[in-house]
Formats: sequence, C-alpha cells, structure tokens
Amino acid sequence: MDDYIIKRFENPDEVREFDKGKYEVVNLPHMTIGKATYHKGWKWSDDVSPLSGTEFCETEHLGMVISGNATVAFENEEPKVIGPGDIFYVSNTPHDSWVVGDEDYVSIHFMGAEKYAD
Repeated sequence: MDDYIIKRFENPDEVREFDKGKYEVVNLPHMTIGKATYHKGWKWSDDVSPLSGTEFCETEHLGMVISGNATVAFENEEPKVIGPGDIFYVSNTPHDSWVVGDEDYVSIHFMGAEKYAD
C-alpha cells in the first residue's frame, strides 16, 4: 500500500448519475467518500428511489454541507433544513430529502457513500 494517496472529485473513481443530480465517489483504503450534487427540484423519493429499490433512503450519513440547502425528513416529524457549514448525521431510519431554494445543494459524505444510490 502507498504511504499516501491524493485524489480529487474532479476525477472520481465512480459517478452515480440520476435525474437532477449526481453522486461522485472516491475510494480510499478503509474509507469511501462521496460528493452529492443536487439541482433545484431534486427529491430523493422521486430521483433516487427508483435506483435504490426502496421508497425512502435507508443509508446512514455523516457529512458536511458545502453549498445550498436541503431537508432531512423522517415520517411524522418536521423536516430539518441543513445548509452551508452544517455537519450532519442522519440515521438509517427511512428518510426523504429535497433541495430547498434555487441553488444547487452540494455536500461531502464520510459515511454511507459506499452504498448510496448504488
């Protein structure tokens, strides 16, 4: 194994594309990091659900919002809005998400990237 590895999202190991967005993946030893880019009108239950085969997202997430705003919505709870600079944890309890506003939402994911939208 190399003593160091440098990678960039400009040249990801994998790109998972879906309507109104994409999820770029960089693989490192013992860790997979994802970069989510969602456009205005993106909603997980509409745009990613058909790829995952589940009604809502069931992936555990740990990440940080780079730009834009999005919700995290669990059944029977008020949606939470996350935005630039927020570090977030979301459990694998089924949840939905959608972009809020006109700006693209971009976040980096340190947990859950290996199986998100796969």
